[in-house]
Amino acid sequence: MKRALVTGAARGIGKAIATRLGAEGWTVGLLDVSLAEAQAAAADIEGAVGLGADIADEASVEAALEVFGGPLDLVVNNAGIVRFGPLLDLSVDDFAAVTRVNLVGTFTVARAAARRMREAKVRGSIVNITSMNGVAPGPNGGAYGATKAGIALLTQQMAIEWGPLGIRVNAIAPGLILAGMSDPIYADPEIREARESKVPLGRLGTADDIASLVVFLASMESSYITGQNILVDGGVTMSMIANLPRPKSVDSVGKT
Repeated sequence: MKRALVTGAARGIGKAIATRLGAEGWTVGLLDVSLAEAQAAAADIEGAVGLGADIADEASVEAALEVFGGPLDLVVNNAGIVRFGPLLDLSVDDFAAVTRVNLVGTFTVARAAARRMREAKVRGSIVNITSMNGVAPGPNGGAYGATKAGIALLTQQMAIEWGPLGIRVNAIAPGLILAGMSDPIYADPEIREARESKVPLGRLGTADDIASLVVFLASMESSYITGQNILVDGGVTMSMIANLPRPKSVDSVGKT
């Protein structure tokens, strides 16, 4: 039976990924900074294990992996935080905290997993969760977008260095997803409707949309894919010009 570790798995997108993997027959380790919350989430998934760790702390990560035991076939680096606020007012401590969890934490867990995959000669898959905000930043996002862009490039770095070991490393960049840290935004029905109207596919994404891609990237169906940062955003990132005012006269066929 294949084994997967999912970070930030106590709720939101992370729990949806862990739940889907469990339903697909994986043995799943749900890792979260709160051991109690990880164990509570794991109780809903047959055969799953709840694990507690500070993902940016090497010793803490190593201890959690020892508890989980066995070889790793898949790691999903989903854990992340955000501290909103304009850059002119953002404290260095808040900027550093987001960088520590999102970027350093992704590196720490991925490296620990890759070392175990190398030792066990496992042709594994690592999936890092980035964001559309690492491609197109939003206002008052603090360090969040910068860390997600950093994870995208780190994914490429891991892919070229670990590819010869048989380890594939890809990233998923969620767009407007109705889950996790975005829940407070969509609690306002007017905001939700306004945002949905800007998505070419006409709806917000779900945590299951992300989980489905994780399953694909963990499978042999994606055996020749590595180093990619795949946007799952319903087309919103590429639709900026489509949302700008435009005279109808320029859209006719023929001479201008």
